[in-house]
Amino acid sequence: MPALVTPAIVCALRSHGEHGAIARLLTPEHGLLAGYVRGGRSRAIRPVLLPGNAVKAEFRARTEDQLAGLTVEMEHSRAPLLAEALSAAAIDWACALTATALPEGTPYPALYQALDGVLGAVEAAPAARGWAVALIRYELLMLAELGFGLDLTRCAATGGPEDLAFISPRSAAAVSRAGAVGYEDRLLPLPPFLIEGGSGEWAEILDGLRLTGFFLERSVLTERRADVLAARERLVDRLKRAVA
Repeated sequence: MPALVTPAIVCALRSHGEHGAIARLLTPEHGLLAGYVRGGRSRAIRPVLLPGNAVKAEFRARTEDQLAGLTVEMEHSRAPLLAEALSAAAIDWACALTATALPEGTPYPALYQALDGVLGAVEAAPAARGWAVALIRYELLMLAELGFGLDLTRCAATGGPEDLAFISPRSAAAVSRAGAVGYEDRLLPLPPFLIEGGSGEWAEILDGLRLTGFFLERSVLTERRADVLAARERLVDRLKRAVA
């Protein structure tokens, strides 16, 4: 089989054998791909395979069923961000979610662009508030791409598009303030920025993380949630401490 050469984002790495490693990378046209990196635990290669890094990847396999051999070249390192606790937690979670939730070999070009955008926002923003909304939107896009999207277009109770303020945890549909009367405590708050665009206050951002976290845990990470959700809990805890 011919080699596949593609840009990619490193999402996960685990040791394999004495010196090698298996890397899982998100590519723009082929989705999530895994490959064996000879010497992947060496001092020379391991820094290239840090989650969040943008690389040029070359996959080679004799058959479609064989784990491909993988070589990587650094395109853009985000290693400096890993020295800061909040940035490191955001990258860890976004990449871990991607590596865990997506099936291999299925193209998700919108998710590739969105993940690259989130990582770029973490890199460029002077504070977490500058990238937190982008991360929430990435989680919403992940839900939608996997068939668990939220309906934010109209109220599940009244049918109208006005004053949407809640999400039903049962139907994943929006509910207006009028439609929610008497049931507010059974619903999840819907941050205004998910309807109106723009950024949000910290209370709204934390509501957004609670919202996406609920549906990711229920619908996407059902069998693999313990380790991955621990990364998300670290991120949310650090955000709450930063706000406080």
